[in-house]
Amino acid sequence: MADSRTPRSSEGLGSTSPAPAVTRAAAVMDALAASATGRLTLSDLARELGIPKSSTSNLLLALEEARLISRQGAEFTLGRKLVELGAAYLSRLDEVQEFYKFCEQAPTLSGETVRIAMLDGTNVIYLARYEGHPAVRLTSNIGDKMPVSLCAVGKALIARLHDHDIEAMFSDDAELPVLTPKSLRTGAELKAQLTTIREQGYAFEDEESTTGVVCLAVSVPTRGAHGPSLGLSVTALKATYSEEQGSRMVKELNELARSLGNPMG
Repeated sequence: MADSRTPRSSEGLGSTSPAPAVTRAAAVMDALAASATGRLTLSDLARELGIPKSSTSNLLLALEEARLISRQGAEFTLGRKLVELGAAYLSRLDEVQEFYKFCEQAPTLSGETVRIAMLDGTNVIYLARYEGHPAVRLTSNIGDKMPVSLCAVGKALIARLHDHDIEAMFSDDAELPVLTPKSLRTGAELKAQLTTIREQGYAFEDEESTTGVVCLAVSVPTRGAHGPSLGLSVTALKATYSEEQGSRMVKELNELARSLGNPMG
């Protein structure tokens, strides 16, 4: 995968940064996270950063000592320290703690797979997952990214944006990522769904990311001027899903969204 990347200029990443080493360290971790195998060699990373192998080697040594990356033979992977840092970040988000408490007590959601996600450009990042019994187990884990067009929570979140912002993100002929035969394929198809989402107040995903699985989602009212753009979703098996079940799910998702967006009621 690394060989297909476009080499950076000879000046290298971070050459105009006030702290080049920090910029390059972040780029190393981004490259490892984006790698199909999760592993890259020194040569791969030096090519990605556009700096000499000797400089890259010193950078990798410092990251390894900090446990931010790990060496496995001639290859490097993300380190377990990142898990600790991620857990610390999530533990300080009041919304995440409230999310788990609500799901445990909700009549319908307590038996389902429910997730909270944050909008990140044209993707969502999953912050937490509550697994009821039985749970619909999906491939997305905490910290994973998913294109907004492939998931109900992504569509619910971008439906809140202004039309000109959506147009800047997705032109009508934009080609969207495809995971199943039912995945949306163009920006025009996505924008057509957003109109319905705004009218009904929730998003519905019909086997667009995982065959045999449907998903409903709502957005969380923004908390404060700089609060994160959060959304909630619940998944169900298509074979056993009913509109009555969906209505109950949406009702409880909206109750949870109001609680997270305005904890004072």
